[in-house]
Amino acid sequence: MDLIIRRAMLPRSAASQDGQAVDIGIDAGRIVAVEPKLAASAAEEIDAAGSLVTPPFVDPHFHMDATLSYGLPRVNASGTLLEGIALWGELKPDLTQEALVGRALQYCDWAVARGLLAIRSHVDVCDPRLLAVEALLEVKRRVAPYLDLQLVAFPQDGILRSAGAFENLKRAIAMGVDVVGGIPHFERTMADGAQSVRLLCEFAAEQGLRVDMHCDESDDPLSRHIETLAAETQRLGLQGRVTGSHLTSMHSMDNYYVSKLLPLMRESGVAAIANPLINITLQGRSDTYPKRRGMTRVPEMMAAGINVAFGHDCVMDPWYSLGSGDMLEVAHMGLHVAQMTGVDGMHACFDAVTVNAARILGLEGYGVAPGCAANLVLLDARDPVEAIRLRAARLAVVSRGKVVSRAPAARAALSLEGRPAQVDFKLHRG
Repeated sequence: MDLIIRRAMLPRSAASQDGQAVDIGIDAGRIVAVEPKLAASAAEEIDAAGSLVTPPFVDPHFHMDATLSYGLPRVNASGTLLEGIALWGELKPDLTQEALVGRALQYCDWAVARGLLAIRSHVDVCDPRLLAVEALLEVKRRVAPYLDLQLVAFPQDGILRSAGAFENLKRAIAMGVDVVGGIPHFERTMADGAQSVRLLCEFAAEQGLRVDMHCDESDDPLSRHIETLAAETQRLGLQGRVTGSHLTSMHSMDNYYVSKLLPLMRESGVAAIANPLINITLQGRSDTYPKRRGMTRVPEMMAAGINVAFGHDCVMDPWYSLGSGDMLEVAHMGLHVAQMTGVDGMHACFDAVTVNAARILGLEGYGVAPGCAANLVLLDARDPVEAIRLRAARLAVVSRGKVVSRAPAARAALSLEGRPAQVDFKLHRG
């Protein structure tokens, strides 16, 4: 074999041999064996020593065309969503393909080092030059040997509100963009928003494509475009291919209406993506106190049988000045905002940045089982909960069967009389 990872623990979703450590055998870019004490040899062996090995992190919602542009053309002084949109509009005329590609490739380097090997990025199509589309298609080509980059044609300024946006979107799809996007709550009227959902879903159905819409990213409980999106999904037979991203208005809706909405979403097979870092930052801005949290109803949707994932959304761009491509940081924030601090809830938050997100992207061969693609992350943690708590170091990242990143374990040396020489921030009993 090419590589064996020995004595690895697996997350719950990978069914870890009743809690036993397993060896993972890899050959020709595929996992060929997952079993205790694998009787085989390999060109390279890594001893996990009881640490967690997981399939890679997946970010189902990101804006790579804007990433690492913080401070261009100026800083978002208010920190609000609307000023961020205005800033992006100011920046667009000065964008160059070289700068876009350079920033995106730098972010992809960060992603790989974080064990993030699949990203769905929205790319603005309202600029008739489609400069960002061309740039991210070039980035997709360059990173293909080690990272799955899926692109969404995103009409940032509204498909009806922005002149020529629909034609630009169609051109972007023809150029090779993968998914149809939208932003119905940003259209001029609620009726226009609903019409945009219908037009875009019809186009996606004609083209045989997936749909991922920024939907109801608002504190307004009457922003209910997710209802239209679910209904159009059923009407057009798009079940399993449609995602509503953000859905923050749901945090302000009354419980009776939500009790009607959740079954509709489940029956239509519409998935949901929350973006905890950005939702908790941008929503509730007009509130004094009590102040709304802003994130959609994650545990309620999960309990209703809806596939829910977490996205990073932004890193150092007009909307968010922080971030580093760490999906464990995303899961950590989601866990707190949704108050999912029970054991099952914490594991569900780990799934939200791995298996749930992979399902939304339709990734083939994702997992830790024979036949799966050999894309894996060795974490300096014993289980998913510890990984989230510590935002654990990625000791090794494997892409297509090759180790593409390594990092040291997090240790601190102590000089304290009568105390240990170092700490690793893990709980040691006895």
